[in-house]
Amino acid sequence: MAESTKTNSMNKDLLIAVVQGQDADIAIDALNKKEVSVTRLPSVGGFIGRKNATLMIGIDGGSKEEVIDLLNRNCRQRVAFIAVPMENSPLPMPAPTPVTIGGASIFSLEVDHYEEF
Repeated sequence: MAESTKTNSMNKDLLIAVVQGQDADIAIDALNKKEVSVTRLPSVGGFIGRKNATLMIGIDGGSKEEVIDLLNRNCRQRVAFIAVPMENSPLPMPAPTPVTIGGASIFSLEVDHYEEF
């Protein structure tokens, strides 16, 4: 059986975007409408343990700003409340403290070489 190997040495970018779970489907739909390939990996946030999605987005160099703009329009920040123990309290009563979560954290990597098997 012959194996097919495709090698590409063109410069492309890989965007790794960590988005909130509730924004992931909307962002993926918007990217697919623009015919941008995206792979979704489930992940969990470290700060308050919420569900996230890590999106791996392979793009040509010229469309990076367009993809970042799409993510910016479809992944919004929210205010969530976490329980923080009150200082100097005789009882361990937590106080709800607002924190801003969400949006997208985007990492851009240059890809010099990739292979498909």
